[in-house]
Amino acid sequence: MKGLAPLIRGILGTFGFSWLGLILIPNYQIGHLDPQMDEEATDVYPLPRSGMAERGRHVYVANGCAYCHSQQVYQSATVCEVRLTEAGTNQPALVSALLQLRPGVSEVEAKQWLTQLPKTVLQGVKIEAADAVVKSLRVGDAKAELWIVPVGPDIERGWGKRRTVAEDFLYDYPVMLGALRIGPDLANVGERRPDANWHLRHLYAPRLEVENSAMPPYRFLFETHRIERAPSPDALMLPASLAPPPGYEIVPKPEAKALVGYLASLRADAPLFVAPLTVPPLPPAETNAPAAAAGTTNASPASPPPK
Repeated sequence: MKGLAPLIRGILGTFGFSWLGLILIPNYQIGHLDPQMDEEATDVYPLPRSGMAERGRHVYVANGCAYCHSQQVYQSATVCEVRLTEAGTNQPALVSALLQLRPGVSEVEAKQWLTQLPKTVLQGVKIEAADAVVKSLRVGDAKAELWIVPVGPDIERGWGKRRTVAEDFLYDYPVMLGALRIGPDLANVGERRPDANWHLRHLYAPRLEVENSAMPPYRFLFETHRIERAPSPDALMLPASLAPPPGYEIVPKPEAKALVGYLASLRADAPLFVAPLTVPPLPPAETNAPAAAAGTTNASPASPPPK
């Protein structure tokens, strides 16, 4: 019996510290996050979703979309590249600095670079090394920039311009991060797929828009109407194999429109200090295979992205 009380205290202490560190403190930190805004408080991110998008979020939940789609873009690392933007007036000194930076480059090539600005002169390095190179290239009135490049399979696939952070979900409850990726990630689908008609056709006949799609059709979100005086502006444009009988049309129900409104609102495209924005945008990729290389974002230690 003498050893029972310390054992119970130890068990309670273990669970108590675990609850404190894994639940209470993170909930306090995330619960006190505020929307990010610029200095003039005119550009706020994120904004609350519209009524249509909020209704669509409930349709998204009710139809189990989170079982096959995630809403979280991963970033495996951050590398940097240096771009020379202006040669300035002291070009001989700048050429000398370029030759020291890139020993394998000839003087003729270095001079030719100065006629091809802006020019990437270094890439794939850590921020400390890139910052030192930027300073070495600022000879006289020459100008160089440090660009941060988020990298990772999700960014290469075009699923997002930057990694997903807690600020992206300030107005979402429940947060639908998802656990499987049978379909592509949707964290930024509203930016890479802005066409509402594309989403409606994809809901009605997924393979019509994405070859070999594993997504089932959601045709119960649509209804067939007889055409009265004129076709409805919402009627789907379908191939003959899927088109309704002559004199009829297929139109989306309010639930389908709301769901598409929610998908259009998924736009994690604002630059955040903790997650620099990747530019330029990558081409859309609706498969789980890597597509293009990641873009870059202009964010240096001396000039961080706007808040």
